[in-house]
Amino acid sequence: MNIIDRITAKTRINQFASNRIPFIVIINFEVDEIYVERLSTLNSVNILYDFKGKTNFTVQSAITEIQLQSYPESFAVYYEKFAKVKEALNEGDTYLLNLTSKTRVKTHSSLQNIFFAAKAKYKLWVEDKFAVFSPETFIEIKDNKIFTYPMKGTINAAIPDAEKVILDNLKETAEQVTIVDLLRNDLSIVSRNARVHRFRFIDKIITREKEIIQVSSEIAGDLTADYRQHLGDILFSLLPAGSISGAPKKRTVELIREIEGIERGFYTGICGIFDGENFDSCVLIRFIEKTQSGLFFRSGGGITHLSNAEEEYKEMIEKIYVPVT
Repeated sequence: MNIIDRITAKTRINQFASNRIPFIVIINFEVDEIYVERLSTLNSVNILYDFKGKTNFTVQSAITEIQLQSYPESFAVYYEKFAKVKEALNEGDTYLLNLTSKTRVKTHSSLQNIFFAAKAKYKLWVEDKFAVFSPETFIEIKDNKIFTYPMKGTINAAIPDAEKVILDNLKETAEQVTIVDLLRNDLSIVSRNARVHRFRFIDKIITREKEIIQVSSEIAGDLTADYRQHLGDILFSLLPAGSISGAPKKRTVELIREIEGIERGFYTGICGIFDGENFDSCVLIRFIEKTQSGLFFRSGGGITHLSNAEEEYKEMIEKIYVPVT
């Protein structure tokens, strides 16, 4: 990828959007590695995407038997980070922090084959460096309106009365309230009349091994008719994504860097597609990356005062999967 700086990226996005030129943008969590390219010149040898069925490749048959062995960090290692988050919560430095972990995984499948086989709302493969099969929208812009759909709360559908259990969970409810408030405030920076359309509705993800229930909300705002001239400004005003950082955002991002101890890179960054008229984007979660040390799956969850370490550790592991049906 040809990485560019934030100022260049913002200018390029504004120019492309105002001239209704379709493009792709990929931004890492730290917002210091940015890629922007016209869709007409995008090289499918290096980057593949599938956004709700809109792709830059011919559909290929894929091996759907994806065997993924995972080797999560120990609970003791996880708890050390969790305890630091709880300390920050008790000191009032944050009231919601998204804590993530790297899990070593092994598979006989290539990242590209995993990309083709996975079933997800948003998929991305980049230069055999990482593959993403994300269920979560970052922002969507259509008909001069901006939408975001924070996803908070995950449970295995096999648990008896799973929907009721997750919807009645006080910790998950508090987390959703916090993040909805944060993202409504974020949208109010770039739009008018920011409001919550739907609060805590159910999404289901079905795989061969299990069915996952996730809880989302919908927030919307109104944009001016000339928003395309400022799309880059809008985008960077909202980064990093609140749903995978926390609140208050600035201090919580600082804490994430201190506590996790490593850069996230493109994990929990964003990818967006402008089709010449509207813009759609996702948060880069459900993420497998290739490193010199092997393959790693990145996953995590939001931590609040009500969080239980054992339950959060279990949720982090629960999210290590490839959605193949």
